[in-house]
Order: sequence, then structure tokens, then C-alpha cells
Amino acid sequence: MNCSPLSLHNKVYGDLGPALIIVHGLFGSLDNWAGMAKRFSEKFKVYLVDQRNHGCSPHTDEFSIELLAEDLKNFLDENDLKKVHLLGHSLGGKAGMQLALRYPDRLNKLVVADIGPKAYPMHHQVILEALHSVKPGEIKSRKEAEMVLSRHINELSTLQFLLKNLTWNEDGTLVWKFNLKSLSEHILEVGKPQEGICPVKTLFLRGEHSGYIQEVDFESIQQQFPFSDIHTLSDCGHWLHAEKPDLFFEEVNQFLSDF
Repeated sequence: MNCSPLSLHNKVYGDLGPALIIVHGLFGSLDNWAGMAKRFSEKFKVYLVDQRNHGCSPHTDEFSIELLAEDLKNFLDENDLKKVHLLGHSLGGKAGMQLALRYPDRLNKLVVADIGPKAYPMHHQVILEALHSVKPGEIKSRKEAEMVLSRHINELSTLQFLLKNLTWNEDGTLVWKFNLKSLSEHILEVGKPQEGICPVKTLFLRGEHSGYIQEVDFESIQQQFPFSDIHTLSDCGHWLHAEKPDLFFEEVNQFLSDF
């Protein structure tokens, strides 16, 4: 088992301006953020990273929010990035908050997209059941995988998001890019709360129709993150950056640009 920080697969967009790290959510990859990274690259040097057990980053048996934060810190060290902005969505937001709590001196500003520091109950049972129903080595087309997944998942956007994680094996079959075994075994880690007081200036963005951050959570969030603002993006859910990309970009860009 590897409990040490990992070197994360990454892509860089732009070469001028302050560094901005963007961290994807559970079952995602850096590819989900390519369009947004191109927009931010006009003012920032953008680094997209795959978290451990996701995308093209290494797979390990070990998985925790603490390890994800250490991986990010290691990424900053490897790339000689002394102080950066960080944007994290969902699980990426959890990792970003943990990094900010442990190493606040490494962050200029933090943007947390549709997740809070509180504990979350396990709520990925249906998706895990669907993913396990796609047998590695047996599926030979994305259409076939979609048919299997659709027996469990009705929402088209979720289906399309998961299908982006299929990649071709050398034997001509399709396999998941993420480490489904490790993520399944450590799924409770995803909902762990963050503890401590964070001195980093932070923007929390929530989707109006998402239940991840509710108004009742505002007070506790601002107790833990006293230098934070909480903004609601209207008429969208958890995937606020995909559902309202222009509004999302404007909110983040303004926050990162303000002194």
C-alpha cells in the first residue's frame, strides 16, 4: 500500500499570470475541465490535475481526503509553485479545503464548488452499483456500456459523465480509468468533514437546486472559513460549472481578480 504522496498526471493551459490549480470531483478527470481551463488561461497559468485513482494518475489501494491534500501539496512542490489559487469541485473541493487547512501559506485564494466542510452521508450507492455492473474486459463498445449503466441510472447527464471515464484496453475491451475497487472500498472517505479554522480567502459556490450546501450550513461554513463568501448560482444543480458555464466563469474570475 502506498501512503506517500503521488505525482499527479496534469495538463497546463497558458503560460502567463498567477497559477490556478483546478481539481475535479469524484469519478471525474481533468478532461472534464478542459473548456473552462482554456477560458481561465487568458489570465492565469492553469494546471489541471487528475487526483489519485482517477484519470491518468496512479492507482493505489490507499485513498483518503488527507492523502488527496498531500498529493496536491506534493504537486505544488514538484512544480516549484510557492503560492497558488485553487478551484475544486465536489471531492476536489474537499481536497482543496484540506490543503488550505493544513498548508494555508500555499494558497492565495480558494474556490470550493458545491461542497461544504461538513460530513456527508454515503449517497453514491446507485452509481457504484451501476459501475460494478459494467464488467471489466467484457464491454466492447460505449453503447453497450451505456445500455448496462442505464438499467440503474436514468439521468442522461450522469450517464454521459460516467461514460467519459471509459478507455480502451490493449485487448480491445473497455475499462474504467478510475480505480473502482479502491474508490468503492473507501467511499466513506469522500464524505469526511474538514476540521479546523481556515485563514484563506475562500469563495463557496452552490447550485440553487443542489442540496450539497444548504442555507442552514452557511453559519457553520463561515465559522470554519471566516474569510469566505457564499454565492448561489441560480437555476442549476451540482454540476454548476457545466450547467451555467458563463455565470460560473464570471463568478470565479471576479473573485480571483479582486485584490
